[in-house]
Amino acid sequence: MEQAPPDPERRLQPAPLEPLGHPDAGLEAVVGEEVEGARDEGSGDGTMTENNFWLKKIEISVSEAEKRTGRNAMNMQETYTAYLIETRSVEHIDGQSVLTDSLWRRYSEFELLRNYLLVYYPHVVVPPLPEKRAEFVWHKLSADNMDPDFVERRRIGLENFLLRVASHPILCRDKIFYLFLTQEGNWKETVNETGFQLKADSRLKALNATFRVKNPDKRFTELKHYSDELQSVISHLLRVRARVADRLYGVYKVHGNYGRVFSEWSAIEKEMGDGLQSAGHHMDVYASSIDDILEDEEHYADQLKEYLFYAEALRAVCRKHELMQYDLEMAAQDLASKKQQCEELATGTVRTFSLKGMTTKLFGQETPEQREARIKVLEEQINEGEQQLKSKNLEGREFVKNAWADIERFKEQKNRDLKEALISYAVMQISMCKKGIQVWTNAKECFSKM
Repeated sequence: MEQAPPDPERRLQPAPLEPLGHPDAGLEAVVGEEVEGARDEGSGDGTMTENNFWLKKIEISVSEAEKRTGRNAMNMQETYTAYLIETRSVEHIDGQSVLTDSLWRRYSEFELLRNYLLVYYPHVVVPPLPEKRAEFVWHKLSADNMDPDFVERRRIGLENFLLRVASHPILCRDKIFYLFLTQEGNWKETVNETGFQLKADSRLKALNATFRVKNPDKRFTELKHYSDELQSVISHLLRVRARVADRLYGVYKVHGNYGRVFSEWSAIEKEMGDGLQSAGHHMDVYASSIDDILEDEEHYADQLKEYLFYAEALRAVCRKHELMQYDLEMAAQDLASKKQQCEELATGTVRTFSLKGMTTKLFGQETPEQREARIKVLEEQINEGEQQLKSKNLEGREFVKNAWADIERFKEQKNRDLKEALISYAVMQISMCKKGIQVWTNAKECFSKM
């Protein structure tokens, strides 16, 4: 994956989905009115103009999480968690901040937004959402998705998701993303009106393309293999971390027995009593410190989990490429078949067995007029097929170009983030060891004074 991709012009590749028209074509004007106090006409092409690139001007945060009860689509009562999204302008007019907004969203609405982005931007490595239920956690943490500690970690993950989208050079300009941040009522209806569900590829079609594509692009095959390996490696790393955390938790808590024993011992000693009592206190502090340490460590684990889920985002780009390559090959095969039929009709020879050839033998030859009519229809279909194939090739090259540009951007982000997370994890372990050394140093001083 680290090698630079070959020139996409060297291969014929399938094409990206054409962007559909978005609702609220005047959104640029809305942004301009809120930020600058002036209303301009928008282009209506689904993106925001550079002049109104408002995401460079606001801060986004998921500041609160709240447990709520309501009724679902089946009119059954359910308990869920809602998250408060706040946006605040970082620019000021006459000393006052503008463009402030806040609204509540459920986790399912974040899922809807991401599913929309996956369909509309198939060449983009769309940022993943945090896990819906906790995995790879040390035993003391609850896996319940309503647990306050888990909800807090998911709140941080949802905020990170929004910041990832807001910092992406393509996704940040999407109007639906803007409406997600600013339009509380009828947002779901607005998304559904885009018809993105109809554009979503079925799993059966994706599976069919995976096994039947004849000329897969080696670059995307290697990328798919890399994503599988990345997911496997990070999964193993998280499992090891969880086991280490469990054992550390046990070791630290066992040190609490020192405190109890030293306290009992101090009761029967006169000269040694104070020293034993103080040493026992240090042991109690040491034993209780592991709770905060491992809870902080979970945040580093969540950073690794993000890239565990990013692996699936990489595979989504690969699957889209396979589908487009498969469609391209089917179009080429259909065109070749029509050309052969046209040639056979023109020359009166049949190279391969066909139902039409068998029918001709049984019921007689076609009249010259019938043959000419069929040839004319086939020539029209061949012309349309050639134009379609040419269009698919041109669009396919554009897809490959855009996909690899985003993959390169993702690689830089991945290397930077994982390096930072692993260094922070090592620093935290060093800090934990230093605290342990300090506890035993204090205990040594207590023993020395006895």
